[in-house]
Amino acid sequence: MKEKLTAGSAIFNIVNYSLLLVLGIMTLYPFWYIFIYSISNPARAGAADALFWPLGFSLDNYITLFTQANIMHAFFISVARTVLGTVGGVFCCALFAYLLTKDLLPMRKFMYKALVITMYISSGLIPWYIVMKMLGLQNNFLLYVLPGLVSAFNVILIKTYIESISPALEESAIIDGAGYFTVFRKIIFPLSMPVIATVAIFTAVGQWNSWTDNMFLANTKELQTLQLLLYNYIAAAEAQLASVKNQLNKIKVFVTPNSIKMTITMVVTLPIIIIYPMLQRHFTKGIMLGAVKG
Repeated sequence: MKEKLTAGSAIFNIVNYSLLLVLGIMTLYPFWYIFIYSISNPARAGAADALFWPLGFSLDNYITLFTQANIMHAFFISVARTVLGTVGGVFCCALFAYLLTKDLLPMRKFMYKALVITMYISSGLIPWYIVMKMLGLQNNFLLYVLPGLVSAFNVILIKTYIESISPALEESAIIDGAGYFTVFRKIIFPLSMPVIATVAIFTAVGQWNSWTDNMFLANTKELQTLQLLLYNYIAAAEAQLASVKNQLNKIKVFVTPNSIKMTITMVVTLPIIIIYPMLQRHFTKGIMLGAVKG
């Protein structure tokens, strides 16, 4: 039998639900606004702002964007760096974190302290640029993958999670003749899937949104990422409309700087919006269990 709500509890529920509803609308509305603006008729949206529903319907913004030279190649480069960077980063961080839990690892404490220090001290842009250039990563696709293979925050998160796993599982496997790598591959890594999913989200979002490494160290169009290409379009969209048309290969459709901005924003955020709900369950569990040792 349901307990009868008191007047105070009813008022609390009403206020609580109302605040959550307002917060939800404030969170979702920016995405909705960007979407309806991007599919509105550019001329009508420029004259009267689209607030709740599209003003007309037009895909001219998306057609304009996706018919530009190198756009699909840049999209492929961004996807490739995101996939390879995420897979490599997750594997290296997980393996390094597992090794840091072993007392037999030489200089284990020193490596862990050195790793933590990197979270507080940054060398800056110029030393980073010099090191990347000395390593031969300029105009090299590996520039997008190798520097991000190990992240101090991700290593610490995974290490803390691994330490919460019962050591009896590993001990029984070692007694049966399994080596450390076999234990990591068949026991530790599968059991760490919640925190692995969390780290994968962090890494994938960072890789997908990154464009400064492309701007400073990759000067060829073959290595241009979608984010830098769209950044250049946004820069063009902030100029006069005539300059926008010239930058966009003298397109025949009428677009406005704001419509191009909204379309670009929608294009770069849509993949993350689609992928995040799929991993949300693992993300929530992993961030909680990886942050506090069980």
